[in-house]
Amino acid sequence: MGVTGSGKTTVGELLAAQMGWEFVDADQFHPAANVQKMAQGIALTDADREPWLSALRDVILQWRAGGKNVVLACSALKRSYREKLGIGGEVRLVFLRGTYELIASRLRDRHGHFATETILADQFAKLEEPQDAIAVNIQPSPREIVAEIQNRLGLA
Repeated sequence: MGVTGSGKTTVGELLAAQMGWEFVDADQFHPAANVQKMAQGIALTDADREPWLSALRDVILQWRAGGKNVVLACSALKRSYREKLGIGGEVRLVFLRGTYELIASRLRDRHGHFATETILADQFAKLEEPQDAIAVNIQPSPREIVAEIQNRLGLA
């Protein structure tokens, strides 16, 4: 989990590949109206996020019921969102933590993604850092971040 531009997709894909797990990006579950709003630099409201969170919760429950190992890249900015998703127990949370300045510079260099720096400012304002997550600094390379995650999850 983390704000836009924190490396959720890059790190998540690499972690999933190394573990032989499936990778899923939560952005795939946003209704088209949400994607359009974000592309226009309009921050989502909790009401906008509700159908997205419900769809994610449903798929997480399916994965758990099927014993499926999945790395899900998801912003999960607020505690209430994480509670709705059912994070805890066998669903582990990794928080990709970075400074606004670092992440904003990465967003300026990123092309082809709907999220903008305006969205980043809103996400930092809404972010409730999790107390029950493995927090990882995003300054190192993606491979170093993945190695740290694997070690801290006991998966190395």
